[in-house]
Amino acid sequence: MDLERLRVTLWIALGGALGTVGRYWVGIWMARWSQNLPWGTIAINMTGSFAIAFFGTLTTAAGRFPVSDMGRLFFMVGICGGYTTFSSFTLQTLDLLRGGAPGRAMLNVGLSVVLGMLSVAAGYMVAARLNQGAV
Repeated sequence: MDLERLRVTLWIALGGALGTVGRYWVGIWMARWSQNLPWGTIAINMTGSFAIAFFGTLTTAAGRFPVSDMGRLFFMVGICGGYTTFSSFTLQTLDLLRGGAPGRAMLNVGLSVVLGMLSVAAGYMVAARLNQGAV
């Protein structure tokens, strides 16, 4: 790995750590409202989606406040990725819609939700079997 790629990786890792800690603290703060519905996760997903789109749009080379590629990776991949990957999913879906591919955007949504549910169910079932039913 060359030094530049290592530097980028370390900046993304730092951003990811900050995002992860932010997610933890928002989850703690929202816990009292999350007994019947996971409001903490919903709040994290919505604020993360807003943040990645807002920052990503405002900081392009042609945007009002251009930011270096390193700065964009630090925030969008690192912080937002550590905070919530839902933000990446929603931004990519918006990009498909803006690019004139509504069918692919809806396929992305459908596959992500359905395959995500199947994957979580499979992970649960395999682990439950390994636990010999003790869950």
